[in-house]
Amino acid sequence: MTLEQVRQRMLGVVSPATKLFGFEMLEVEEGSTLVQLYCRQDFINFGGVVHGGVITALADSAMGSSLATLMPDGTRQVSFDLKVTIVSAAQAGETLRARGRVLHAGRRTAVCEADVRSAEGDRLVAKATGSFAVYPPKEETPA
Repeated sequence: MTLEQVRQRMLGVVSPATKLFGFEMLEVEEGSTLVQLYCRQDFINFGGVVHGGVITALADSAMGSSLATLMPDGTRQVSFDLKVTIVSAAQAGETLRARGRVLHAGRRTAVCEADVRSAEGDRLVAKATGSFAVYPPKEETPA
């Protein structure tokens, strides 16, 4: 599969979680993606800032999609360990971008990282790392 085929596959994918949060895939490169999120008012926690779980979901999506760029079509990757350090609060009305990168892609596991920044790129919001289980494509069984 060529990188262009991977780009087309990734840019056309809309999962239920993508719809729920409103993630938008901006860039797809080999081992790297850029995912954008507009922070809606319903993402705000009791402290008046964007809930950490929303920021974590954005980072997870960026990391998982970056890994998908290196995998054969039909391969599934699922995060099983996430570490997210939030260094700056995000506000409703703000747009965030997460750059996911693959650090290691093995046959069964992978490790990725993501930086979540303001859309302008001048402020780091969070730094994340994640471990992923890699499941090969399911084999077709003859009918």
